[in-house]
This record gives sequence, C-alpha cells and structure tokens, in this order.
Amino acid sequence: MNRRKLLFVDRDGTLIVEPADQQVDAFEKFALVDGVIPALRRCVKSGYELVMVTNQDGLGTPRFPERDFDGPHNLLLRILRSQGIEFREILIDRSFEHERKDTRKPGVGMMRAYLAADDWSRTTSAVVGDRATDLELAANLGVRGFRLDRETDWEMIAHALCDSPRIGTAERHTRETRIRANVDLDRTADARVSTGLGFFDHMLEQLGRHGGFALRLECLGDAHVDEHHIVEDCALTLGTALRDALGGKLGISRYGEDPGAQTVTLPMDEALAHAAIDLSGRAYFAFSGKFPRERVGDLPTELVPHFFRSLCDTLGSNLHLRVSGENAHHMIEACFKAVARALRSAMRRDGDVVPSTKGAL
Repeated sequence: MNRRKLLFVDRDGTLIVEPADQQVDAFEKFALVDGVIPALRRCVKSGYELVMVTNQDGLGTPRFPERDFDGPHNLLLRILRSQGIEFREILIDRSFEHERKDTRKPGVGMMRAYLAADDWSRTTSAVVGDRATDLELAANLGVRGFRLDRETDWEMIAHALCDSPRIGTAERHTRETRIRANVDLDRTADARVSTGLGFFDHMLEQLGRHGGFALRLECLGDAHVDEHHIVEDCALTLGTALRDALGGKLGISRYGEDPGAQTVTLPMDEALAHAAIDLSGRAYFAFSGKFPRERVGDLPTELVPHFFRSLCDTLGSNLHLRVSGENAHHMIEACFKAVARALRSAMRRDGDVVPSTKGAL
C-alpha cells in the first residue's frame, strides 16, 4: 500500500517573511518568502499533502487581535490557492512560550491524530521551517526536517523532497589536512571550493560544472609545507563523497563515453585530452602525457595524475586518461574537463538495475 506523504510547513519565516516584531498583523508587512510558490507546486505535484503548523503567540489577545491576523493570513491562502496549493489542515497554537503547552511547537499536541494514524509514511514525510524548534518537531514526529537558512532555500528543499537526489558527504581529518566534501549528483549549481590553492580550486570547479553535479569542498591544509597533502587528501575525500552518493549504483550508466565512442575526447585550444571511465568498484588508473612546465600557478603539474589516481582509489573507478599539447594550463584543464564529462555520463541514471552481470558493483 502506498502511504500518504505529508509535508508539515511552518508559516512565518517559511511561507511569508517574518517581520522584526514577529507579527504579520498588517498588509504592509506581508511578503512571500523567495521561491516558496514554485517549490510547493513541485511538492504538490509529487503527491505531498500540506499541513500548516504555526505558533502565533497571543493570537486573539488585545495585543494581537484576530481581525489583524485574518487579513494577511487569508491573502496568503488565496495566493497559494490560485497556484494550486492548498492545505489539508491548518494548525495554529496561540499560547506563549512561558506557558509551556504541549500544543506549541516543538510539542506535538496539535498533531496527536497524525501520530495515532498509520496511513501516512514517516519515511517520505517531512517538516519545513526556519527555526531549531521546527527541526525538533520533525524529530518528535519521526520525520525528516528541513530548515530554511542562508545555506538552504526552498528550491533545494523541493529538490530533496521530489527528486530522490543522490547526495554524498565525506570528511577527512589528518595532521596535515581537514577536509569536508558534499556532492549532489542530481543538482547543478556553482561549485564552492576552497583549498588554499587557487589554480587547484579552479580545476575542482571544472569537475563540478562539467560533471553536472553540485560540489562543495573546504580544505584547511599545510600549504606552507607542500601542496602534496592538500591535493591528495582532497582527491581521496571527493572520491569518498562521490562513492557515498552513488550508493549501490542502481540504474547508473556506469561507463563514461560519448554515443558510439569509447572515450570522452575534449579539446582546449592546442591541447587534447581523452578520458574513459568505468565505475566498476575496482580502482585502476592509467595516464599518458607530459606537461611542459613544472607548475601552473600554485599547482605542481606532477600532482595532476596523482590527483586522479587518488580519486580512483576511493571512488572505486577505472580511469584511463591521456593528454597532449604545448600549454600546461590548457592540458591540465582539458584533463579535468574530460574526466568531468566522463563522470557525468557514467553517473547518469539509465534504468533501474545494477549494470553488471554480478548484480553488484
């Protein structure tokens, strides 16, 4: 039986902008949160039923009359309804925090009927809000929680709820480096990379951009000693994050190839790079090429093949890479772009089975 999916949504700060005095009690205070309408439309289209859950401190008292609340609130509902967005229920707690009522979020007093029901899925349902109490409510309900903040917007939340994204995270802490990497294979976004090595940052950004995945990587490393630890450990961490995102590799294309070809061939001016990849679970790397300079910016060219070798080690991939050219910058950038394009093809969803006669990769 397919159980219902419920999305419990906060109001102020989540659907409408919360003013400084925390009361939307006049039309001039009314403003929708950026991106909320297209995101909720996606959620409704994906089968989510919406339940509004909001704390409205002292609603109905002389300081917050019901008539002042009703106008902006009804305007919100009319706007959303015009876009095909309706709430199956609206739950409003009017108490103050000092009263400590269990109906006030993060308490679940208003949602006892949902807790008692078994016709909805805790796994696919979620809470969306803008405060820590909304995440606490999610934990109390036994569902996922999403918090709107500077790092997370409505578009990202809708993506997470509706697209079944393949997301991976990895951290590596050693005496030489501290690294955290996050990837989302099913979302494109400008890469956010900081390693302390400018040209290396630029090359990692090429992996995300041309690989078609969202990438965030932050590294604190001992650049004052040598670049080796930073480059190697970033590769190991990124490979681990990609492998985490791929999971059991169900439905992936597996091989990085252009239609009718065995390699991705990518030119950059006089430079030409060829990359062929197999996400086989077995690490192997073969490289052919010679760079005409020892360094490009702050990156030693000898570390370029070492980066890809280390990436293969933790990703569990077979990668053959060769490059020719006269300009070391062009050659290195062509390598990163070619590997990115090969990864993009190999990680593409292409069915619903593991692409191996063994049944596992």
